[in-house]
Amino acid sequence: MRLDSLNKHLYQINWFGVAGGILIITVIIVSLNFPWWQLDIAEGAVKINVSPMNTNIGLLGTNFKIPLIHALNIGSICTFLCSGIIMFIYSIAPTKPYAKDLLDFAWRKPIYSVITSTLCISLIILVARATLDMNIPLIGTENVTLPAEQFIDGVGINVTASAAFQWPLYLAITAASLCILARIYHKKITRHLQSHK
Repeated sequence: MRLDSLNKHLYQINWFGVAGGILIITVIIVSLNFPWWQLDIAEGAVKINVSPMNTNIGLLGTNFKIPLIHALNIGSICTFLCSGIIMFIYSIAPTKPYAKDLLDFAWRKPIYSVITSTLCISLIILVARATLDMNIPLIGTENVTLPAEQFIDGVGINVTASAAFQWPLYLAITAASLCILARIYHKKITRHLQSHK
């Protein structure tokens, strides 16, 4: 009898949500140390690391943060953390009356974060290209010529700039995909419960 109850409960767990919740929290931990996107200009002279959890700019080996962006990073950490915890709680008990509300809160946050982050990075690069008149790459390597009028002698400088999306972004995409699957699987769980009433 007890084994049947355990099997029934294990069948009702939303395993996509469990994996998604754990992966969301893993994304937070990883993103504090590794960027989602990185721009390297002049072989490390300027390095820009961007993720929703930790954005910083390195200039000649010294890293600094912009206070407003740092505040947005803290807000993103809190949102992601709440989403991961709530997704995990929902997944263990998806048949409770409040489970749908928990799922509705949790499953969208990683998707919004991935989409917003990639769009913001792309938009910033486009604006920087237009305003600075430099060919800053979004992905790949480019030769960037700093304008001659910026220097005393009127001589332009060519530097190499390389940019790439990093593996934590793909981890976040995986977490977002698992959250979508958790939402889809929730329909199967509720249909199964309704058919056994």
